[in-house]
Amino acid sequence: MLKTITTILITLFVLSGCATWKGVKKDSSDAWDATKKTSKKAWSATKEGASEAYDSTKEAIHEATADKEGGN
Repeated sequence: MLKTITTILITLFVLSGCATWKGVKKDSSDAWDATKKTSKKAWSATKEGASEAYDSTKEAIHEATADKEGGN
């Protein structure tokens, strides 16, 4: 009898700590939303940095070719 009660109590304790399917879905959804938000920020920063690099390179080439044309 004591063994049965102990087994039941341990089983209830273990099962009460397990996540429900609804909780797992919500946690997954929250994690996905956070991932999308972080990815969007990272993409915006990358896009901005690449645009600045492109613009500065284009300007440097323009200045370099303008110097050559003006010196001839």
